[in-house]
Amino acid sequence: MAQLSDDCFAFGGPMRTVAETVALIRARLVPVAETERVGLASADGRVTSEAFTAGLSLPAFTNSAVDGYAVRGSDLPVGAPKAFVLADRIQAGMAASRPLAPGETVRIFTGAPMPAGADTVFMQEDTELDASGRILLPAGLSPGANVRPAGEDVAPGRVVIAAGQRLRPQDVAMLAALGETEVAVRRRVRVAVFSTGNEIVAPGAPLGPAQVFDSNRFMLMAMLARLGCAVTDLGILPDATAPIAEALVDAAADHDLILASGGVSTGEADHVKTAVETAGTLTFWRVAIKPGRPVAMGVVKGTAFIGLPGNPVASFVTFARIARPAILALAGTEEAALPATPLRAAFAYAKKRGRREYVRVTLVEGADGLLEARKFPREGAGLLSSLVDTDGLVEFSEDSAGTEIGATVAFIPYAALL
Repeated sequence: MAQLSDDCFAFGGPMRTVAETVALIRARLVPVAETERVGLASADGRVTSEAFTAGLSLPAFTNSAVDGYAVRGSDLPVGAPKAFVLADRIQAGMAASRPLAPGETVRIFTGAPMPAGADTVFMQEDTELDASGRILLPAGLSPGANVRPAGEDVAPGRVVIAAGQRLRPQDVAMLAALGETEVAVRRRVRVAVFSTGNEIVAPGAPLGPAQVFDSNRFMLMAMLARLGCAVTDLGILPDATAPIAEALVDAAADHDLILASGGVSTGEADHVKTAVETAGTLTFWRVAIKPGRPVAMGVVKGTAFIGLPGNPVASFVTFARIARPAILALAGTEEAALPATPLRAAFAYAKKRGRREYVRVTLVEGADGLLEARKFPREGAGLLSSLVDTDGLVEFSEDSAGTEIGATVAFIPYAALL
């Protein structure tokens, strides 16, 4: 487990942009050092601890790309169709019985190895049988057509998986195609998650007057699971400084990150703030982001602490834009650039410059058949329905003053943030 200094996140100065905040996080967090080997069936989403170099060719042998008839390039018809003697039949998984002689062709199927001497394949739908039973092949095909050479996909010695790469299903397929059964990865980032507050109770428990069910903790645990984290649920901690501080110290012993939402502002009833200051150090990062407010960053016994806003939408957005990069840094990988798609705005929106803002939108089809972004009708950062009933966020940069109806905006789907 990486041990952080107590002043790891300490800095002063003006309000930071999202980009500056993420850069500072990445500069201060050290990836987990422990590694392990996992089977390919459980490798999706894991972060590689070393590069992988191909030890063989893909494909391993020259083969046919289509079902058809293989011939020698020197025998290709020119100007008129030409008849060939059918010499063999080669299915995938079989080898040719002998080299191909001049004037001969072989019936060959997709993926089957090319016989020695053959270098071109005619698609079966372009061929005919003549009166004597020979295969009639048309003129006009170029040498090498419809053939996949050995090593066309991957040559031996090529680095196919980089160190620090978060594996995707296609990466797992590449490793399998190269005959691997395991891959070296960093161990999962261990994250402890808790809620606090007399006003919240666990789903399923009796709901008292002026109480609400705890939803943020389950949202955060789900988002952490999608990042491949090993999550420990600390539940709802008592709304008092001493038990929260004790839980923080206990969690710091075997976790890489402690994550909470709510209870970290400067109010007198915000015991998480005091507990973190008691057990370690706490720094408020003034991030220029909406929805959201200052994100609490701290260190408890060498383990990072992040406190997110209590409103669900603010918690979701700050997790996606602040906590997520921190978790990926701990995992030993970099966050991919968010795929912002240009879309037409079906709404007007005004914002102050100097702050990055995220607006919840639904994709709808305009009168001309093109997709456009429609803003959720209400603004509140406590509206879970605004996350459930929308497709993603429109991002307005710090330099933007908003948008008018019909202007182009940058749309980020929720799938890219999870």
